[in-house]
Amino acid sequence: QVQLVESGGGLVQAGGSLRLSCAASSRSFRDYFMGWFRQAPGKEREFVARISWSGGSTVYANSVKGRFTISRDNAKNTVYLQMNSLKPEDTAVYFCAADPFGTSHYQHWGQGTQVTVSS
Repeated sequence: QVQLVESGGGLVQAGGSLRLSCAASSRSFRDYFMGWFRQAPGKEREFVARISWSGGSTVYANSVKGRFTISRDNAKNTVYLQMNSLKPEDTAVYFCAADPFGTSHYQHWGQGTQVTVSS
């Protein structure tokens, strides 16, 4: 069983930045595609970003493209989400997830970390 633990959330003013981290317990982390998702109150969970096992390929939702950057450090079993130019509509619980087979079927999820952007 893979355990994922997010950290780095908090309260920030619009225009500010935060960096989220997601630490994985599994040594197989380096073989997993990893993703970030978010869920705002009253809304469905939505995709934010995805990174390949090597870090060489990334995909972003249009709503965050150019503002957010996903990266990973396989030596530390950690994936990051650098969030810049934050907007109030970025307020949500952010989750990281692991896709062991590169099929966009995320099998392991973290507990989430709250990000609140004030206007």
